[in-house]
Amino acid sequence: MDWSILHALNGFLVHHDAVEDPYADYVRFSELLFLGLLAWIFIASRGYARRAARRGAVAAGLSAGLSLLLASQIANLVGRPRPFVDEPSTVHLLVAHAADPGFPSDHATAAFAIAVAILLRNRRWGLLAMAMAVALAVGRVAVGVHFPTDVLAGAALGSATALLLYLPPVRRPLHRMADRAGGVWDGATSALVSAARS
Repeated sequence: MDWSILHALNGFLVHHDAVEDPYADYVRFSELLFLGLLAWIFIASRGYARRAARRGAVAAGLSAGLSLLLASQIANLVGRPRPFVDEPSTVHLLVAHAADPGFPSDHATAAFAIAVAILLRNRRWGLLAMAMAVALAVGRVAVGVHFPTDVLAGAALGSATALLLYLPPVRRPLHRMADRAGGVWDGATSALVSAARS
């Protein structure tokens, strides 16, 4: 099953250049896109949902960091080779990548940690982040750097970490920290705007 899905997605990209190039670029620059999303949510959110969005952005960053630490330990224990290492003659590697262990997928782990953490606090931004996470997980398989089970394990790990940080004993101090960070940001930006006008 792993191989059949991998070959179907990888083969599709190889034979459809119009899809391959933008999708490979998305996979390459996904870290920047997710960081940009978190920054945008924290800085640009307005209206009644701003506090929830900011809490989601802070929780997402912490969820991603914690889940990536766990993923690195699992990867070292499992040591599963990536598809392009395991079967170099049948898998087309469409983005440059190191031949390090691929289970679980770091990208899927972080992306789903971010998406679930945001979704638990703000539906609109969370749905966007979830769509980005799913597209990234599929893309990592399609470009030949992961098996489907690598990204499924990463998605499960990232989601579980975000859910763990949503438990009330953890969530309350996390939200207070996010609220304080938002207050500091608002104060700093107000001071800068006032200084610029005077």
